[in-house]
Amino acid sequence: MATSKAFCDYVIESFSIAGAVRVRSMMGEYCLYLNDKLIGDLCDEQCLLKRTPTSDAMLQGEPLDYPYEGSKQLMHVFDDFDNKERVAALLAGMWNDLPEKKPRKKKGTKK
Repeated sequence: MATSKAFCDYVIESFSIAGAVRVRSMMGEYCLYLNDKLIGDLCDEQCLLKRTPTSDAMLQGEPLDYPYEGSKQLMHVFDDFDNKERVAALLAGMWNDLPEKKPRKKKGTKK
């Protein structure tokens, strides 16, 4: 089941408390970004967040799931969108845990 535009909009609105949130369509589902860092996926009407030290601590006991069949990476299933303080703390911690985006090399540049 594909993720609806309405669910994407709901997640974006809920997570915008922590910064600039956007989604990118990928293979019929969506990648979820916070301030240009990939923080998770929206798959089958579920919000799946990457495992980081912060998300592992704050979402301990929450279910884990694979974003798609054949995936090797388990992710946290998140559904507590109404708790704004928890959302803000979780996303701020995750953003700090995740590495900076590597700069892209310009086309035609040799090593």
